[in-house]
This record gives sequence, C-alpha cells and structure tokens, in this order.
Amino acid sequence: MPDIPATPIPYEQTLDGTLGMELLEVTPDRVRGRLEVTDKVKQPYGLLHGGVFCAMAESLASVATAGAVYDDGMIAVGLSNHTSFMRPATSGYVHGEGRPRHRGRTTWVWELDFTDDDSRLCAIARVTMAVRPRDGG
Repeated sequence: MPDIPATPIPYEQTLDGTLGMELLEVTPDRVRGRLEVTDKVKQPYGLLHGGVFCAMAESLASVATAGAVYDDGMIAVGLSNHTSFMRPATSGYVHGEGRPRHRGRTTWVWELDFTDDDSRLCAIARVTMAVRPRDGG
C-alpha cells in the first residue's frame, strides 16, 4: 500500500479493507486502485454490486485528497458522489483511476474511471471532497 497518513482505524478493519480494495498509487495528481470481483462483492445476479463502484470512487478520492492536504493540518471527507454504470464486471479485477478536476481550499473534485481486465469502461464517477481542519475547527 502506498505511504498515506495514519488513521485511527487500521485499513483492514475499514470498508475498503473489508471489500478487499488495494491502493496502487496515491498522489495529489492521480490515484489508482483495484478490487477483485468475488462473490462477496456481487449482487444476487452475479454482477459486481454498483455500491462497490461508489465506495471505491469515494475511497480513492478521499485517500488522495487527504494525503495532499494532511501536512496543512486538514482532512478530507466525502461531500457528493455521482457514479454511473456502463457495463457489468463479473470476474477478474475492477481497476479504478482518478484525477482531480478542481483543487480548492475547501473542496476538491475528482473524476474516476473504472475498467475491467480488458480495459473496458465499466463505470465513471465524479466525487466532491470537503477539506476540513483535522482538529474539527
């Protein structure tokens, strides 16, 4: 896992860890991750659950924004998440890659693409992150 700031809850005990999401690259300019499509993350018809795409989008945008603003005494939390689905993922891995479209003082906006192992577009997301002081002030 890339070097990211410590958090109060160990990664393995978070939703990301429970789902099995792997962080591959985390920078202020790009974030990449992947998740294996297993039965535990599928909906009853055998497709990757749409909520998994949404969770990955928010998690990837969150960790990249948080890493970028941490040294300034800030954290990042989700403000909005709009995810659209293009094609199902049923096996292999789903790969997420995002880039920031806006880096403001109090909000960041990320656009993320999700592809299957054959590089086919499965979902796209736009996630807005709220940037707030770490001390809650």
